[in-house]
Amino acid sequence: MKKTILLGLVMLLSMTLSAQKMTKNKKAVLASVEKHKAELIKISDSIWGLAETAFQESGSSEVLAAYAEKNGLTVTRGVANIPTAFTATYGSGKPVISILGEFDALPGISQKASPVKEPLKPGAAGHGCGHNMFGTSSLGAAIAIKELMDAGKLKGTIKFLGTPAEEKYFAKVWMVEAGLWDDVDVNLSWHPSSSIEADVQTGLSLIDFIVEFYGQTAHASADPWNGRSASDALELYTTGINYYREHILPSSRIHYHIQDGGQVVNVVPDYAKLWVRVRDPKRSKMLPTYERVKEMAEGAAIMANVDYKIRLVSGIYETLVNRSGGEIMQKNLELLGPISYTEEETTFGKAIQKATEKPQVGMDSQIHPLKETEENPGGGSTDVGDVSWNVPNINLGVTVAPKDTPWHSWAVVACGGMSIGHKGMVYASKALGMTAVDLFEDPKLIAKVKEEFKTRKGTEVYKAMIDGPPPVEGE
Repeated sequence: MKKTILLGLVMLLSMTLSAQKMTKNKKAVLASVEKHKAELIKISDSIWGLAETAFQESGSSEVLAAYAEKNGLTVTRGVANIPTAFTATYGSGKPVISILGEFDALPGISQKASPVKEPLKPGAAGHGCGHNMFGTSSLGAAIAIKELMDAGKLKGTIKFLGTPAEEKYFAKVWMVEAGLWDDVDVNLSWHPSSSIEADVQTGLSLIDFIVEFYGQTAHASADPWNGRSASDALELYTTGINYYREHILPSSRIHYHIQDGGQVVNVVPDYAKLWVRVRDPKRSKMLPTYERVKEMAEGAAIMANVDYKIRLVSGIYETLVNRSGGEIMQKNLELLGPISYTEEETTFGKAIQKATEKPQVGMDSQIHPLKETEENPGGGSTDVGDVSWNVPNINLGVTVAPKDTPWHSWAVVACGGMSIGHKGMVYASKALGMTAVDLFEDPKLIAKVKEEFKTRKGTEVYKAMIDGPPPVEGE
């Protein structure tokens, strides 16, 4: 108990000293987020309860768009031919600073705000990546900047982008193609995490495609010789993929999900379907693997004497890191200081760790230093990568779940529906808003961020990995 009290006093002193160093505009951001805090938590919890998946986020999108309108931003719904995508802007002229907001959930991981596995609605979706907090927090930051513009303290344009379907389909690729970042100087983004850090790590590029096999039905016992099994082709294909894994780069990944392998046991199936994904930290290294895996589908079709078809879903780039932007964000994290948790929240966090068989160490509330290298991309991918190849991107991670919590799991859903997640969401909103203030106030910072973007991009010509309109009706 004494240790907890002492730690709390140290954090309070640190935050007091940091507050003394803040500019008036940054203090105004903190005040704005605090003013809207109760409503932001209410919105986050509403999206958490809706738990809508890719391109189906009509309720989640609308609650954010409506709050943006209520606070004086100009909202345009259905951008990029995506019903749940929208923009909310305020101001005029340069600079134009955009902030991303995601809000889609993951299927099958519904969970109550409880530290033991307990579905809210069995089989339903859940926010196992914290996107209920992502979109809400980002909008809170945009509103704080709008209020500073109203007060005559900042000039330029703030642009919030409601970006659906990040977990599947990657809507930002179509939004980039629609030109929604063409006028933007710098983009800001964040992501729920188990630690607080300015994110200067890249992610993995990937490509998704559908493989379908077409054969001939027959009775599986009476005359199987008259059948040509699409399921045989599927099994031969996945066997080929699994043998190929030994011979791809250690950095590459191949995943697949069988969506249709036949309907009944006594019919030779004439149709089979699977979703295939290839990843690598570099798009240039991912593409040759993708081409090889496509060729293997033809081989499987030949062996099973069936026809086949390959259809591109979408692909995304790795994230283009911007260390200059990361340094700006890092200074604001250090001004904000660590997150403080109650005894009850720490107990909840440790219970989550116990349930997921992780060391019971509680929350990681400290500010991590800026990483010196970008050699650890982790295992994740995001369509923020495509944005980052078109406009400089500054990214942030904020604690919303205990240390080592398995992501895309019920454990993150649980934390996102209670005060641990709420605190991280509010913190991220402040950090994003403060960083936006720096960019609006200092053109030299924008120039520095843009120069690094130009250098890192080099001669690469961005080419969206899509073929057709967004699949808003699903696959």
